[in-house]
Amino acid sequence: MFTDIEAVLFDLDGTLIDSAPDLGAAADKMRTDRGLASLPLALYRPMTGAGARGMLGVAFGVTPEHPDFPVLREEFFTNYEACMTRRTFAFDEVAELIQALLARRLAWGVVTNKASRFTDPLTRSMPLFATASAVISGDTTPHSKPHPEPLLEAARRLGLAPEKCVYVGDDERDVVAGLAAGMGTVAATYGYLGNRADTAQWGAHAAIASPLQLLHLLQGLQSPAMT
Repeated sequence: MFTDIEAVLFDLDGTLIDSAPDLGAAADKMRTDRGLASLPLALYRPMTGAGARGMLGVAFGVTPEHPDFPVLREEFFTNYEACMTRRTFAFDEVAELIQALLARRLAWGVVTNKASRFTDPLTRSMPLFATASAVISGDTTPHSKPHPEPLLEAARRLGLAPEKCVYVGDDERDVVAGLAAGMGTVAATYGYLGNRADTAQWGAHAAIASPLQLLHLLQGLQSPAMT
């Protein structure tokens, strides 16, 4: 599965970058603006992968079915736009991993469910993404993950067959999308896994506990994180 690869695609939040501090701050500002007590980042972090749904669930206990959810979500988005590059950084080893992929003449790109209104300015602001050959947002195609279309669009932009690509992500939707697209799939267990995630049940071809462990897979070696 990993021996004839020409590109690696990554999820964004929780896989390449740690955006939990900015996402949590955007939701927490909504609390403090209402005179409510601030909540610690440790409460927000596990739900970062769920985006606005997760952040508003932590901050206010609301679900998308709540009548106020659309208004709260837009307030959250506005807050996040104002702060999304303040505390967001690449995870340790990510920059080294990208350099290693480029040294091996492997293309790389991003496929995220994050809307382009956030993805575009965020990736432009971080030098890490200057060498990305494709950046696919949640609204780039008519579908978002777990639908495979965003991953297939990334492969098209790279000029590669899907089976020449590996997809790495920290959410079950990433694995579902990757499998449906016919790509090798890798679960990033260091990311935002939620409170009850069991990555062994996702069906990924492999798992990594740190970014650089991906290189072991691409060299045809067994990753220390694999079971």
